[in-house]
Amino acid sequence: MVVIHYTAMDGARAALDRLCDPAAEVSAHYLIGADGTLWQMVDEDMRAWHAGAGQWGAVTDVNSRSIGIELDNRGDHPFAERQMQRLEWLLPGILDRWRIPPERVIGHADMAPARKRDPGHRFDWCRLARQGLSVWPQCKPRETGSDPRDFWTAHTMQAFADALRGFGYPVPPGGLASPEMRDAFCARFSGLTGGPEILAAAQDLAARFPVDRRPASA
Repeated sequence: MVVIHYTAMDGARAALDRLCDPAAEVSAHYLIGADGTLWQMVDEDMRAWHAGAGQWGAVTDVNSRSIGIELDNRGDHPFAERQMQRLEWLLPGILDRWRIPPERVIGHADMAPARKRDPGHRFDWCRLARQGLSVWPQCKPRETGSDPRDFWTAHTMQAFADALRGFGYPVPPGGLASPEMRDAFCARFSGLTGGPEILAAAQDLAARFPVDRRPASA
């Protein structure tokens, strides 16, 4: 898979220094500056320390199964146009070389929602999806006939958790989605308004892109 991050640092040079410092014990395959400058720090067939603890579907050692891309951004402002263009230039080659489907391009917050927020709500996932470099829900919520404020019941909360797990989020079997998971989902698929639309989006993604439909070694 591919995991997208923001650096949360003051400029690309500061991020590059840290990512290349052995004492920091953190690394990534690529860093893209706000001006579109691209640095490759780790070969794609080598393991980088960018993901840490977390899970996506059956994959619990994400570092060993992913390519990490850091974007020079603090997380509180839009991603620069040149930076996005460079990312859109980089991703197709990675996906082709490693036969990675677009649904396995995820954010750091997706696989570790309890401790991470990047790339955050300012990152344009829909833009990537329009180019086949990620995915986006294609659904409308079903009419329930009830007050939307009363939507979240034990049944709908369980259905939401099941859908998130089916798409890849680390929801324990039989458990419910944590508030952090719901926040990560809504930050990534921005524009969802209200419980019915959130649940419909999660179920649509789980149905069209079940996370473990491919062998774990694929």
